[in-house]
Amino acid sequence: MASVFLFHVVGDLTVGKPEMVELCETETMEAAIKAIGESMECGIPVWKKKSHVGMVENDEMRQQRFVGILNSLDIVAFFAKSECLEDHDKALKTLVSDVVVPNNSLLRQVDPATRLIDALEMMKHGVKRLLVQKSVVWKGMSKRFSVIYSGKWLKNMDTSGSSNSLAANRPSSSSAASTRDKFCCLSREDVIRFLIGCLGALAPIPLSSISSLGAINTNYQFVEASSAAIEATHKLPEDPSAVAVVEHTLEDQYKIIGEISASKLWKCDYLAAAWALANLSAGQFVMGVEDNASSRSLPDISINQTAGNNNVANGGGSTKLKSFSSRSIGFSPASASLGVSRSMYRGRSAPLTCKVTSSLAAVMAQMLSHRATHVWVTEDESDDILVGVVGYADIMAAVTKQPAPITPAPGRSTEGNEIHN
Repeated sequence: MASVFLFHVVGDLTVGKPEMVELCETETMEAAIKAIGESMECGIPVWKKKSHVGMVENDEMRQQRFVGILNSLDIVAFFAKSECLEDHDKALKTLVSDVVVPNNSLLRQVDPATRLIDALEMMKHGVKRLLVQKSVVWKGMSKRFSVIYSGKWLKNMDTSGSSNSLAANRPSSSSAASTRDKFCCLSREDVIRFLIGCLGALAPIPLSSISSLGAINTNYQFVEASSAAIEATHKLPEDPSAVAVVEHTLEDQYKIIGEISASKLWKCDYLAAAWALANLSAGQFVMGVEDNASSRSLPDISINQTAGNNNVANGGGSTKLKSFSSRSIGFSPASASLGVSRSMYRGRSAPLTCKVTSSLAAVMAQMLSHRATHVWVTEDESDDILVGVVGYADIMAAVTKQPAPITPAPGRSTEGNEIHN
């Protein structure tokens, strides 16, 4: 076990993290869209309202108020329902509680002195957010971050060097009242970003291939390009929240051409994306349809997420029709033909891929640089033949175990779980 997991604590990762702003389940979907647009993640925690304003909560009460996490794909899938497409104003005024999938196990409140290895174990088993109390006078910081914390220069009060003192030191009583209800949320991306700065301490694991580490998840979801894009919403995967769009080859393999995922749809025009999801094939949705290459049209229903003064939100939806374009949902334009070669489309619609021989460090760097929650894995001999996917949980499982002995590569399965009506 690498020492970085034993001698670093969760508080080390909270440096510079903003205070969490709660999204209540009684808010509207219009408010949720704005909140996700302002968030650092493509999914946001949803909470029940406090029973009394100003009440002091204990850990258990706060945990019980957590409902679940709402992400971009959930929003687009909801707006793609026929009743929402018929009445956009009503859809935007729908309560978040009617859309979010309740799952209280996705978030856990932890003490700032919790060891990093314990946090990793939680996240390996399904926890996506860690709720950590903010305190500018925390003295239990590990030595690397004890000099500066939350923008304040501090003296390291731990002179004994004993790791037991991490749990012993707590915020002083003078600041307890001011920081009692101030929390920040740590995501799995925060953990991966921290670990990539400690690659030397994790050697030789980061330079090992994802195949040798067993980090490739072959239990992925996919939909064929010729199928309706809406099929991707019939069984939304929990982790990662992504569905591969593939073409079936003559060799009975699957060639990935794109994906429908929460990270790809983050900060897009949700209403335009919903219309496309409901009316286009999966291939057309991910590759884009040029304005001059399609006869399809849709109402001009785009949402201005940053300004908040869009026509639909204000009840003044425009009736002007426009042809659907990948630009409408934030994708780069591409050919409408499903037979177009891979090299003919670029940009946001292109899936993020790596090879089975890629190192774990390379995959971590890809995910962080693209703000992605996953990377699709293809065969070493081909850029397109899909083998599996690597997500946050797979990386965390890989870095906490020793690499397997080098053995001849076994036959790799390319089977996933196809989504059917």
